[in-house]
Amino acid sequence: MPALVEQPGYAHERLCALTERVPCRETQASTLLALLGEPGHYSYPSIFIYGHRASGKSHVTESILQELELPHAIVSCVECVSAGLLFEQTLVAFFGPEAPSLLPRSSSLSDFVRIYKQLCAQTPACQTRYIVLDRAERLRDMEANLLPGLLRLQELVDDNVTVILLTEIVWDKFRPNTGCLEPLLLHFPDYSKAELQEILVRDYHPAYSPDLYGSFVSILLGVFYSVCRDLRELKHLAALNFSKFCEPLEREEVKESETHKLWRNIEPHLKKAMQTVYLREVSSVQWEQQQQQMEDREAGTLKGLSAYAHVELPYYSKFLLIAAYLASFNPARTDRRFFLKHHGKIKKTNFLKKHEKTSNHLLGPKPFPLDRLLAIFYSVVDSRVAPTASIFSQISSLVTLQLLTQVGHDDQLDAPKYKCAVALDFIQAVSRTVSFDIVKYLYDFL
Repeated sequence: MPALVEQPGYAHERLCALTERVPCRETQASTLLALLGEPGHYSYPSIFIYGHRASGKSHVTESILQELELPHAIVSCVECVSAGLLFEQTLVAFFGPEAPSLLPRSSSLSDFVRIYKQLCAQTPACQTRYIVLDRAERLRDMEANLLPGLLRLQELVDDNVTVILLTEIVWDKFRPNTGCLEPLLLHFPDYSKAELQEILVRDYHPAYSPDLYGSFVSILLGVFYSVCRDLRELKHLAALNFSKFCEPLEREEVKESETHKLWRNIEPHLKKAMQTVYLREVSSVQWEQQQQQMEDREAGTLKGLSAYAHVELPYYSKFLLIAAYLASFNPARTDRRFFLKHHGKIKKTNFLKKHEKTSNHLLGPKPFPLDRLLAIFYSVVDSRVAPTASIFSQISSLVTLQLLTQVGHDDQLDAPKYKCAVALDFIQAVSRTVSFDIVKYLYDFL
């Protein structure tokens, strides 16, 4: 039985409901509630809550404020690209939709403080108001006086208001060089394996017993816990793979108690799912369809992520992959003919294959240096859009996705070499999405 979140000044029923909403985070919820105090008490001006991604920071904070019906404004610093938007959302939450109209067009912190004090005089607070700033690390990229001002907002507006900062980084990397009012610090640790098990089991399928779903979650954590402890990612993986786990039960081939047989059925599927943890290069429905297509083909005909017939790549990554394919299957001596706009007159007898008896596609892809890849890339992109500085990072992503293969040793004195690892039908599908006729640039199809 989990420990009840307790705090004087709140109804027992609400505290019980809050405890139910924050499983495995009762200790952190009780600590935060103790820092906030009773509804009518003055709270500390600022609280800094930090911890890794998906450790329950936002959920616990929002659950406390919503379940106990405390006046609050929850602002995402990702959505607020300027301080003015942050001020507007705060005023709307506390004083209604008409309040932001009092702010000037380019509002500053002093404008916000002035309007806040003006509205507070008209509608004084009966209890503490809370401003929750999610992804607060974005504040460091805004005006230099914004963060110090928010940390002492209670003093500036002369109102019972507390600012709560939610972030994934520690306070030492957050503290302004000019100094500021130090907030109270509250750390949310990562969920343990047992806590993840307890939380995930709550989402069991109503058509099956909780014990069966618990066995599935235990198998899932046994595979993924060493590489992924993100609760949201694990929930996604559980929802994606549970139907596959239950297929032998639906066919009435095994019983619920025969966990080892169910494990043998789901094991290869989970290993394939391991390749897409955090990637999200396709949607869940597309991924399931692709896995079904792969199972229907002969083993060994397709390898890695190149089996995906509809991988959605960034715009420039598609052209990089096209350039890599051309560099792998075209002889280097033909680049001038294909990619140089003003190459002059080239004799057909010198260009056509005289003594070549075998197609380059039958010989397989050949390695090419990085400078040749970039030269072909800039040629095929042409004037569509000017390429950006992220090209090199996209090359690394293509290697990670196994669409390109880096060959040779890692000697820093040598330029890296690559080979394209996709099939012709795959690169033709990618080329069609950017309206590029790759066959016209392939030496084998002249």
